[in-house]
Amino acid sequence: MKKIIHVDMDAFYVSVEIRDNPELADKPVAVGGSRGTRGVLSTCNYIAREYGVSSAMPTSVALNKCPNLVLVPGRMEVYKSVSAHLREIFQRYTDLIEPLSLDEAYLDVTDCELFGGSATLIAKDICESIYKELNLTASAGVSSIKYLAKVASDLNKPNGIFVIPPNEVDKFIDDMPLKKIPGIGKVTNEKLSNDNFKLGRDIKCSSQAYLTSRYGKLGALLWDRCNGIDNRSVVTHRERKSVGVERTFPEDIEDVSVLNEILQNKLLPELQKRSAKHLQHRGISKIGVKVKFSDFQQTTKDFSTLELDAEVLPELLLAALERGNGKPVRLLGLHLGLAAEKSDTEQIAFEW
Repeated sequence: MKKIIHVDMDAFYVSVEIRDNPELADKPVAVGGSRGTRGVLSTCNYIAREYGVSSAMPTSVALNKCPNLVLVPGRMEVYKSVSAHLREIFQRYTDLIEPLSLDEAYLDVTDCELFGGSATLIAKDICESIYKELNLTASAGVSSIKYLAKVASDLNKPNGIFVIPPNEVDKFIDDMPLKKIPGIGKVTNEKLSNDNFKLGRDIKCSSQAYLTSRYGKLGALLWDRCNGIDNRSVVTHRERKSVGVERTFPEDIEDVSVLNEILQNKLLPELQKRSAKHLQHRGISKIGVKVKFSDFQQTTKDFSTLELDAEVLPELLLAALERGNGKPVRLLGLHLGLAAEKSDTEQIAFEW
């Protein structure tokens, strides 16, 4: 039986900022765009969350909810340095590490002999080491099932550990809201709720055939998860599937010629530069334009191709804009889909 730990740093970016500037400790703080910009928050501390502020919230909305919110610019190089130290800590316990982002990862500690092989004590020691060495807190979830470890890490935040022993898995799943399952978003959860599927036990009482006919692949996945089936291993290397760039504008733009000029002369050169190292070993499968409108609705328009063809960009842009029915544009993005890696090339690991 596997022993999986999911470690998730608590409000990572903003916790680093507060650690480095203790005067912020008792204030609502967020890492994100400064006042007067069109950016979004990367994360915020728990004090700010009491005002209704959340990650990925537009800065203007956050300031309306919490006028005294302290906005701090991000320092990605610092966060990457802290993340590298995290990796060093994790490697003391196992080589089977699957990073999901700079601040969270799965660890398979099935073969770790420390603490008599107790995954609970290993998780506790990991969190204590993070606090001692980085002066930051982390939360951890422990389970024999991969996705449940991730669910568990969110249940005793901040600075907590939640364990789902093998003999309690069935009961935990029975009482688990379906929205807790990774990949079940707000819209999907509402659809499930309207069909009277709210808890794990509701899925268990249904049939795999019905769920698949009703929800397709999602239905099959739900049946598996709610019956305690998750055979995925901790993946130590992950193939990158796309490269993209985007830009949020200080003011909404309606002029198509201006948008096209930004696309061709600013985003395209940046994308070419960013994708160069990947294209040394791999081809591309598609190119796409992303548009976010003034009402925050967004759309993408892709074109299947084996080469970076700049001539299709104006057409893709127009097709995407048509979906907005004349609404001004808040954000413009450009991305490449990368072809599958060749067998003789190295896997692209997550950058710690």
